[in-house]
Order: sequence, then structure tokens, then C-alpha cells
Amino acid sequence: MAVSPSPTPAEAYAAAQRRAGMPRLTDFAAGLAFELDPFQQEACAALEHGHGVLVCAPTGAGKTVVGEFAVHLALAEGRKCFYTTPIKALSNQKYADLVARYGPDTVGLLTGDTSINGNAPVVVMTTEVLRNMLYAGSSTLDGLGYVVMDEVHYLADRFRGAVWEEVILHLPEWVRLVSLSATVSNAEEFGEWLVEVRGDTTVVVDEHRPVPLWQHMLLGGRMLDLFAGEDTDGLAKINPELLRRADDVGRQQPAWPGPRQRGRRPAPRGSRFRPPSRVDVVQRLDSAALLPAIVFVFSRAGCDAAVGQCARSGLRLNGETEVTEIRRIVDGRTRELPDADLGVLGYWEWREALERGFASHHAGLLPAFKETVEELFVRGLVKVVFATETLALGINMPARTVVLERLVKYNGEAHVELTPGEYTQLTGRAGRRGIDVEGHAVVVWQPGVDPRQVAGLASTRTYPLRSSFRPGYNMAVNLVERVGVEAARELLEQSFAQFQADRSVVGLARRIERNREALAGYAEPMTCHLGDFAGYAALRKQISDREKSLARQNNVARRAEAARSLERLRKGDVIAIPAGRRSGLAIVVDPGLDPVGEPRPLVITEDRWSGRLSVADFPAPVEPLGRVKLPKQVDLRSPRSRRDLASTLRNTGIVAPGRTRRSTAGEDGELAALRRALRAHPCHGCTDRENHARWAERYYRLLAETEQLEQRVAATTHSLARQFDRIRALLSERGYLAAGAVTEHGRVLARLYSESDLLAAECLRQDVWSALGPAELAAVVSALVYESRRDGPGEARVPGGPVADALAVTARLWAELEEDERRHRVERTREPDAGFAWTVYRWARGESLEKVIAAAESAGSEFSAGDFVRWCRQVIDLLDQIREVVGPDRPVGAAAAKAVRAIRRGVVALGTT
Repeated sequence: MAVSPSPTPAEAYAAAQRRAGMPRLTDFAAGLAFELDPFQQEACAALEHGHGVLVCAPTGAGKTVVGEFAVHLALAEGRKCFYTTPIKALSNQKYADLVARYGPDTVGLLTGDTSINGNAPVVVMTTEVLRNMLYAGSSTLDGLGYVVMDEVHYLADRFRGAVWEEVILHLPEWVRLVSLSATVSNAEEFGEWLVEVRGDTTVVVDEHRPVPLWQHMLLGGRMLDLFAGEDTDGLAKINPELLRRADDVGRQQPAWPGPRQRGRRPAPRGSRFRPPSRVDVVQRLDSAALLPAIVFVFSRAGCDAAVGQCARSGLRLNGETEVTEIRRIVDGRTRELPDADLGVLGYWEWREALERGFASHHAGLLPAFKETVEELFVRGLVKVVFATETLALGINMPARTVVLERLVKYNGEAHVELTPGEYTQLTGRAGRRGIDVEGHAVVVWQPGVDPRQVAGLASTRTYPLRSSFRPGYNMAVNLVERVGVEAARELLEQSFAQFQADRSVVGLARRIERNREALAGYAEPMTCHLGDFAGYAALRKQISDREKSLARQNNVARRAEAARSLERLRKGDVIAIPAGRRSGLAIVVDPGLDPVGEPRPLVITEDRWSGRLSVADFPAPVEPLGRVKLPKQVDLRSPRSRRDLASTLRNTGIVAPGRTRRSTAGEDGELAALRRALRAHPCHGCTDRENHARWAERYYRLLAETEQLEQRVAATTHSLARQFDRIRALLSERGYLAAGAVTEHGRVLARLYSESDLLAAECLRQDVWSALGPAELAAVVSALVYESRRDGPGEARVPGGPVADALAVTARLWAELEEDERRHRVERTREPDAGFAWTVYRWARGESLEKVIAAAESAGSEFSAGDFVRWCRQVIDLLDQIREVVGPDRPVGAAAAKAVRAIRRGVVALGTT
């Protein structure tokens, strides 16, 4: 075995000098079981020398060591350190790590629903908690010396990313900031912004993976390497055997449509490609010694189905010793679960799967179940986890292998392809430092998947960090209250979003300058000896613009006509969808009339598709072709119901009419006058007219582009300050601000941290909820936090009486608010969603979990245990805020306090303190 050479006396002396100059780092490193990597040493040294740091490194590289050194420094200096994370699961995990090192008296935990030792010198918290502390001027901030922002690249998240920038901008200047990020391609840009707003910041970038990652594709029964050597430019070369086999199989086999459905004729044997089953994939990995593995499925239902498939197959990955240890851990983690709830939670099936060595992991799991899976996987007792992409967000669950079933995921609005950044984040879990020599990423091949596409995802190194920062109502009143209007505008100008926007202006300004030079050159060849050709060209352009305007007006008129025709539709009408994938006959199940927006009828077609249509689906007015009688209640979720309705539609004998074309309108007076002026112009008779016209066309095209660029520059410069001014105008109009100061109502809004903060403030201001009891208040408040995962077939069922009345008034206030938002051109508040009202109402009244879940299903809403707990806790969070804002002496405050106690029980209370 080769022996590393001893350092020379000069090298030993230099190392001793470095250690002497960094006594705290030397002391910290002595307590570690491993040597620090160069990037860790560089970042920790910068911290000890008084700098802030930004560390960008791959998943699993050991970035958190730098954050832990900040904790070490704070304790050594007698100051506080706050360790922030984007998600509660990561907060819980980091809290457990730090407690194991420093003890429970030194470390605290603050999340939305958990408070443990909040005045400790080291506190782990979600980023929102720190933001709220900063706005409230909390005394907990006294003595704060360091803030660690783990997963700081989360500031790109379009829903929550603004919170990270709020914290960075509002932290006192003496606090040293430790920012830990995944690898991003514009780390230097982000670092420059941190220097600008936080002072001296050292940027440390490390792209080296501590455990090498091998990329593979599973094609049928064979696992093939994605890359094979390098090309002449030193770039990884795609495995030619993989390309050849993928092309061969793709040509021979049509795509696998999934399991056969009733009524569908089976395909001829051997004519379809069937990807390997999940059980086959696991067994293939097991035989190749590639477990433990995380299999990303991108669907909650798919994760649970995968566990069911493995269970039914008899798959066992654990021995008796491991099963005994699993039972001990599961019993400890779940001992507080009420026995009556075990059946509805699917506890026994979940436990059986764990003992066999596999589990699912997604947001729909009960938090206690999810945390148990995480612990068992880290201990190596669960060998395979079928997960959605949420597992990749920072939780420390490394594996030897990561499997991607597909390269497409649902982002909440549409199915989209994975980006290179997402691919890297997911596959970055492969390879456990100190355990595995190498990690493995496996993509399951399916027809239509090109190995070149996978290679592009695996080799791309451009993942720019883009700010999602934008002012909101709560932020606006807090800024005005803390620093005043002008200072607030200046603070917004310092955001990373404005920093990036201003940088983009530099390139635009250069383009404008070049375009202006080109325009001067175009003017010469368009000169005509007969007269002003610029005027002649302007007439031609006016004619073209008028023709386009008339066409648009016709389209608008047709759309309005189509909308009016949709409003006349009634339940049972048979209509024809004129074009698109759903063209053909359809029955109207629900007219979908909306007092605010355009109608969106719910229909079912001949091929059993059901969904809502819009005006965009009808280029011309729609007329009923006939009518069928429908039952009073139509359940489109039922396959049988959809089949029966489609059959009824086919049996009507109605035939969809052919497509017709509309005739164009007569001559427009203004257009005729412009054409006469064109013919009378001197340049109209020029023999070189068309050559001049070509140059003029280029001139005006470039001029239009230049004017658009100038508008973009004007819109980009001070864009956030202008958004803030529009929000301020709306808040002033509604009485939350007055003469540049925050009013009494504004101070209420400043303490409401919710997506629907202004709507909640309006409801409190107008005493909409004052007559509600605890369960009734919980039901109504839930509409401000709950958001359905997908459109349902109809309106949600809600408790009658006071709840229904209060929800109706809340909806009216939202409609008025949305109209004001539209007028002021600010981002619209989401419409209240009563889909959880009935469920939380029954739970707050003390009914059992089994009854509540069953009642939700019968009412058309299905909630997993994890979803139920998550939404209950979000309702509790807003109720708690209402209680604190209003005070327990007022009826709403007292009802909110009672509602919190009523909801926080059983599985909802599990794991909170």
C-alpha cells in the first residue's frame, strides 16, 4: 500500500501557522471524524476571519459542515445562531443532529406548529419564522450573531422564494450570513449581490462530487451505461450500444399504453413494449448490489401503487434481525397514535411494507409515517423508497442508487419535462459519502425517450438562480411601518430581483444603440426623388395595421357572441365541440355559470372524456343540437356513470355539423380613405417604389423592435418600486395606509402572514366572522388556506347556516377585492376554496378520524392522512394569528383559541409541542 509522503519542515511550519491563526476552526475540526475538504476549509476560514460566506456545492458534498461551524463560532463567542431551512422536515432533522452534538438545553426548534426551547442560543427554524421575527422586532433576535440559510437557492421558488430575500435584506448588518446553496451557474452574480446588501461576503464554489456518479439506462431487462468514454473534445460520449438498442426497440415496438382497461380490445401478443415492472426494477438493483435506492415516481398514487405491487409480489429485502429492529423503531415513533385511527391510516399495511424493506415517501403521508421512513432508510433498514420529488429538497436521505421512472412530472398546472437542474437535484441523492465508492443514476427507458435527451440532462451545467421576489400586502405595510415609504422603495431596489433586472438592462441598452445606428443606414436607400417616401411607407403601414385591427375586432365580437351563447346552455343540452382533441358531440352536465368570469360548462363527450370547456373552445356561437334527460346527481368520477352517459349520447342519433367559415365584413370607411390617400401620394408612381418599400419595411420592423426594447428598459428599471406603489395605492384606498403611515387596520394586516392576508384582514375589519362558533370559524377560515389539487366536478359541500352565510360574505369581499386588484394592476388574491370546510368542521366538533375521512369521501373530497394533517395545521396557523391579532377578549379571538384546541388533537397534535 502506498504511504503518503511526510510534509517537509516548511510545509509543516506553514500548516502550524494556519492552525494558530484559526484556533476556533482547529478546535472544531478536531471534533470531526473526517478531514475537511478544501472548500469546507476555505469557507470556515472566511467565517472565522469575520466574513459572510456563500457556499455552492453539489448535493451530498458536505455544505452543512460550514453551517455547523457557524453554530460552533456562535457558542464560542457567547452569541446566538439561527439555522434556517425551507421545510419543516429538514428543520426537524437538523434539530436532531444539533441536539445530538450540543444537547437539548443548547438547541431549540421553531416551526409553524412546533416550539421547543425557543430562547436557546442555537435555534433551528423555518425561514418564514425568522422573517416574522424580523417584522415583529422580536426580543429573540437579541444577541444574534450568525444566521445559516440552508438551501438558499430556494429563493427561486415562485411561491415562497420572496421570504429568503426579505430575511437577507432585513437582518441587522452585524449578523454574519452563511448561505448554503446547491450548485448554480451564476453563483458569482448572487455573491456580488450579497456583497452589495450584506457587506464582505466570500463566495466558495465547489463542483466536485465527493462520490462519483455513474449514469445508466434500464432498457428492457438490461442496464446499459449512458456514457462510454470521451470524444475528441474531451466531452462524455453517449454509449453507441445504448443508442443502437434504443433505436432498434423503438422502431419495433409501439409505446406501452398501460394496463388494459375494460372494454378495450387487447393488443396482439408481442406487439407492445412493456417496461420492466417496479418489482423487476428492484430485483434487478438488488442482484447488482445497487440497493438502497430511491425510485422517483412523480405521483403520490404511483408511489403507493408501487408499494402495493411489491407487497403483492411477495418481495422481501430484510432478514429477521432487521425486522426486529424495524419493529422497535416503528413502535417508538407511533406509540402516541390512537388505536382507533390505525385502520383508517393504513397503519398495518404500511408497517408490513416497512418490515419487508420498502416504503413510499410523499406529502400525502402522515408526518409520523414519513419521519419513520426517513429514519429507517438512513439506518439502511428500508432498502427501497418510492418517492415524489419533494424528497430531493434537502432532506438527508442519500442512497446508493437513484431511479427515474420518467423524465416528465406534473408541476401543479401541466405535465412538463425535467430541467437539467431538477435532474441534477434528484440524481444528486445517489452515492453515500463514506459508505459508497460510487453512486448510480438509472433512467428507465420507454419508447419516445431519446438517450441523447438524457445525456443532455446529465451533462448540462447551467442552472441559473433566478429571483422570484415581489412585494405583497403584508410586506408593504411592514416596510412602511418599519422604515417609511421612501426607505421601503430603496430597500426593494436592493433586492436580488431588481439587481438581476438592472443587469439585464445593460445588454438591452447596447442593442438599442446598435439598432439606432442601423436605422440611420436604412433611411438612405428608402429615399425617393418624387417625394417623402417615409410618409408613403407610413400610409402603407397604417393600412396594414387597420386591416389587423379590424380582424381583431371581429375576433373579439365573435368571442363575446360565443360567451353569450354559453351562458344560455342548460343541463342536458347536446352541443358540438367544433375542433381540437375533444371535437364531436358532448352533453352539458353543469353550465358552469360564473358571476365574475366567463362560463365554463362541464361536459362529457362521446369518448367518455369529462372536463370544463371555455370560450376559447368555440370560435363561433354554440347552439344546442338536442337535449337528454340527466339524473339530478351526476357523478363524473364514476367510470360507469361516464360510460352510461357516453352511450346515451351516441344513441340520440344527433350528428355533429360540419365546420363553417364566416364571411368577411364589408369595406371599412377609414380603410378606404387610407387606400385613396396611398394612391394619390407622389411616390405611388415611382418605378423603384417596391425597392424603396422593402427598405422601408426593414426600417419600420427594426424601429418597432427598438421601441419595444426601450419599453422593456423603462418597465424593468425601478419595476419593484412601481409594484410597491400600486400596492400602496390600493392599501391607501382601503384604509390600511394613510398619508404614508400605517393605520390601525394596517397594523392588523402586518401581523397576518397568509397567502390571503388582505382578505383575512378585510373579514376581521368588517366583523364577518364575529358570530361564528369555534368549529364554524375553523370551517370558514379553511377557505383562505386550502387549495384543491385539481378541479372537482362541482361546488364543495359546506355546513349550512352560519358557515354557508359567512362563506358567501367572504366570497363577496374577495370579488370586490379582486376588482380593486384588477384596477390597480396588482397580483390577484386567490379565490377562497371551501373544499376543506366540511372536513375541518366535523373534526373541530370532535368526530373521529375515520368518520371525518369517510364523510369527506362521500362529499366528493378525498384526503390522505398526511393531507388532512397538513391542512389542519395550516388552519391552526391562521387561527393562531387571528387570535393574537384580535385578542382573546373579542368573540372572534375567543372562538379562534377554542378552535385551535379543538383541531389540535389526535393525529394532528402528533409530533407538536
